[in-house]
This record gives sequence, C-alpha cells and structure tokens, in this order.
Amino acid sequence: MHKQREALRYAKTTTMSNRMIGKLVGVSRTTVANYRNRIDKLNLNWPDIEKLNDKEIERLVKGSRKLTQSKREPDLIYTHNEMQKPHVTAQLLWEEYSISDPKSAYSYSSFTHKYNTYVKKLDLSMRQPHRAGESIFVDYAGKTIPYTDPETGDERTAQIFIGVMGASKYTFAYASRSQKVHDWIDAHNKMYWFFGGVTQNLVSDCLKSAVISSNPEIILNRSYLEQAKHYNTIVLPARPRRPKDKSDAEIGVLIFTRWITAKLRNHKFFSIDEINTIISELLKELNERPFKKLPGCRRSRFEELDQPMLRPLPGLPFEYATWIAVRKVTKDYHLPVDSHSYSVPHELVGQKVETRITKNVVEFFSLGKRIANHPRSYVEGGYSTSPQHQSKEHRAYANLTPENLIEWAKKIGPSSLDAVQYQLTSRPHAVLGLKPCATLQKLVKEYGENKFEAACERAKTIGSLSVTSIKSILKRRLVDLADDQMPIQINLPLHQNVRGSDYYTNRSPL
Repeated sequence: MHKQREALRYAKTTTMSNRMIGKLVGVSRTTVANYRNRIDKLNLNWPDIEKLNDKEIERLVKGSRKLTQSKREPDLIYTHNEMQKPHVTAQLLWEEYSISDPKSAYSYSSFTHKYNTYVKKLDLSMRQPHRAGESIFVDYAGKTIPYTDPETGDERTAQIFIGVMGASKYTFAYASRSQKVHDWIDAHNKMYWFFGGVTQNLVSDCLKSAVISSNPEIILNRSYLEQAKHYNTIVLPARPRRPKDKSDAEIGVLIFTRWITAKLRNHKFFSIDEINTIISELLKELNERPFKKLPGCRRSRFEELDQPMLRPLPGLPFEYATWIAVRKVTKDYHLPVDSHSYSVPHELVGQKVETRITKNVVEFFSLGKRIANHPRSYVEGGYSTSPQHQSKEHRAYANLTPENLIEWAKKIGPSSLDAVQYQLTSRPHAVLGLKPCATLQKLVKEYGENKFEAACERAKTIGSLSVTSIKSILKRRLVDLADDQMPIQINLPLHQNVRGSDYYTNRSPL
C-alpha cells in the first residue's frame, strides 16, 4: 500500500516516466501506467489522493481504462533540440504542440512521458546539461578534516557534506560529526536554507543514511523519505558503483578538496563549529571565483538560472524523527515510548499502529494516516491521555474528581453541595467518597435536579446526608409531601424483647 501511495504521488507531482517511478517504488512500469490511467479517468489531483488512507487508495487504483481516441504524435526530435535552448521548458513546447488541435493532442503528462522515454534511447554517454532548478547532487567528501576535542584531547575527524546545484554548480559544504542519519538530515536542512529554496529532485549517494536497500528495489531510509516529502522534493539515489549518476557531486567534492580542504591542511581545529565557520568563509570565495571557460561565477549563474526556478521553502526546517515498528494497541489504548505511555483512540484496540518520534512530539499512524499526537514527555512511568481517546465511560470516570464534583453540585443547589461535601469529608480519605458521589450523579439523572435538591434538603432536616437516606427519600417520593404530611416514627410497644434504658445503666461493669 505504501508503494501505491508513492507511485501516485510521483505520477501526479512530477514528470517522471512510468519506468522511473516503477524503479523507485518497486513495481512494474505497466502497473504504474494502470495507476496513472485510473486516476486520470477519475480526474483526481494529488491533494485529493493524499487525504485517503491506504485501503481507499488500494480501491482507487484497481481497474483501468482503454484509450480509444487517436492522438497526434509529437515531433520528439524537434522537441529535444528545442529543450537544449535556454529558458525553453516542456510546458511551453507542449502548449505550442497542442494549440493547433487540442482535441488530438496528448495531455501534458503523456507528452513529457513520451519525451522522457525518447531521451533514454539516446546515446547514454552523451553530455546532457541540467535544467535550472531541477536537481541538487549531494555526497560526502572522502577527505575528512581532523579536529581535537578540547575536553578529552582526543583526535577526531569531521565528515564534509557537499551539495551542488545541477545547472549553476553553486556549491554548499557543511562539516558533521558523522555520516549517521541525524547528521545526514541536519546537513540537508542547512543546505536547503543556504540555497533559499528546493529543487524538483535530489540525487544522493547510496550510503545507509539515505538508502536502506537497492537490490532488488530501492528502499529509502524512512526519515530521509519524510524529509523529502516535507520539502516537496524527490530523492533519486545514484546506482551503486555508478559515480556518473552523480558526477556533479563528484566534481564538487574534488573542487572542494582542492580549494578548501587543502588550504586547511595545517590548521588546528578544536570544534565542529570552528570548522564550519572557516568553511563558510572559504566557500564564499569558491562560489565567487570566476569560471575559466564561461562568463561569470557560480554565484552569478545561480542567481540567474537556479534561484528563480527553486520551489519555496516550508515554514520550518524538517525535524528529525525516528520510527517504531508496527505494534498492536492493548486494552488500555496506550502505547509506551521511552518508558512513558501515550493514548490513541480506544476504537483502535487490537489494531496495529506505527509510532513516529521527534524531540518534541510523539505521533501515531494507522493505515498511513495520523490518528494521534502528543507533546513528548520524558517522565518515566507517566501517562499522557487525551480525553478524546477515551470511551464515554472512561471519560466520565476520569472527570470524577473532588473539584469537578463540587463544581457540579454548586450548579444544582446548596443542599446538593452539602450532600457532596458530606460524602468527601466524612471518610478518612476524599477518594473514598468518589463512588458515593457517582451514585448521587445517577440519582440526578433519574429524578432530575429539582427533586434531587429537594431530597438533599429533606435529608439535612433529619440530620442524615448519606446516599441511602437521599435515595430512600427519592424512592418513597417524600419530596412531594408537605412537612406536616411527613410520616412520624411512633413509640414501639413494650414487650419482653425490648430491654429498655435501665438494662444498660444498671448493668455492672466487667
């Protein structure tokens, strides 16, 4: 189901071919074509599809339709030649192709699919310039920069992350402590804010922080995939042992090593921040260094070509998250995360959910949709419970506190308040009065607030505010009688079983 969702996202938000989409998500190109035909027939856009859960998407992509209308084939040779010219886009060429006879023209997605298929048949070794704002190439430099830990005196090495814009070759570099996922994600955040925007796709190396598996299908690291979605871009991993797939990154690493790393060979560093400060200064010089065979420099070409074509940044940087594998919801509808339990909707008891954890938030997902989120708590053994997740009965019991009961009684009347306070104060602990108060609440639902208040007032006059007395007054309908109509307890007749008071006063002590 995850593959279906990703295939539909690529199909509706990119101009990638069915074969490329199939390779990325691990399905055949024919399957992708069927998905594309189905959603085109239903006239659905990605925002509509994104709202569906996995089962709804599965039902959506079942079936296909046959194209019976004949279409006019575009001139792909002409299209390819025009695409090499500056500022010419596929959208412009499609509009020129379809304007003469829109009914016989292919749709924009079909037009670009045919063109991309044609390009793949060309000489694979030919040099193809990258279009503005299309790609960023990223990799780690093989050459590290050493530094000394000031607290321990240990010698360490900083990993250098490199990002290069495809069209302008504008370069970003950042020193990290490692190549692990959290440092990999952090370096990408820094890179996007350095460029001030996002490209359509990102070509990365196949390190484990990016790609979990590439054989037989490409499986991206979950957090890396989440980051790509956050920035509305697509990760296109280079093939293993195919450096030409990310040749711009390889060249960027080489240039960075020659012009920056080599300059720092005799410099003594004591922190990662110190390294990044120096890199930032030298990186500015590198990007403003004039080209030898082209006019301008990396910065000027970036401002002219790539920058106007970048997609806008989201409001906030992506927050690194870890995932906990699917777990079944137990009867108390809580799931533990680092010794603290969080609630999910009680309807999900017995079902399986995934957990996503960030520094500040814990989220739960079912069938690809988020079903609960909580602020992260670091209190071990604690519980974070949302009232919306509780059943009606559990929610009522959770609200059964002395404070809530007193506020409830105040709204009914002073005698009702006296009755509730009596239950809470006449016992060694107030918690022992909660159950009797719950019984009083049931009596209000059964007899109404007015009769309950009158019953409590009668109970006060006889000096007995116990639940038994109040319940008896209501059950015998004594609240409907006037004071002079109240039954009076008469003296019991004397007989041999009545001891009398003298029995106790005249009895000798033991």
